[in-house]
Amino acid sequence: MAKVIFYEKPGCSGNARQKALLVGSGHELEVRDLRAEPWTAASLRPFFGEKPVNEWFNASSPRVKAAEIKPSELSPAAALSLMIEDPLLIRRPLMQVGDRRESGFNQARVDAWIGLRPTASPVTDACLKSASPEVPPACRTAEPARPPG
Repeated sequence: MAKVIFYEKPGCSGNARQKALLVGSGHELEVRDLRAEPWTAASLRPFFGEKPVNEWFNASSPRVKAAEIKPSELSPAAALSLMIEDPLLIRRPLMQVGDRRESGFNQARVDAWIGLRPTASPVTDACLKSASPEVPPACRTAEPARPPG
């Protein structure tokens, strides 16, 4: 199977489900913290391919949900600049296998790309906690998690 570099936000339950499906499908994961990566426009841009700019963004990001940032109104350069400044704006996960890079988790697309085992319910990139009236702090902060003490 494939060796997948998987950029996540630690503690994200959606990313946990995606990782479990990938591992359960026989793939090897190299998991990295999306927030700790030293992104540049050149390193981040290839993950979005030909997708329109608004599909580059995490729709569950508080800044997007509050309309502070309007992805459909941004140029690619402006979008990349904002994402480098605040990685929680990036649609997760980012995945790389060989030279191919992808953003988000569309189960059918990932299955066609590297193969996935069937699931009883869809695994997507939608935030599992966005429907909750109280969004946990782990879903709101752009700071990498620090060990206690």
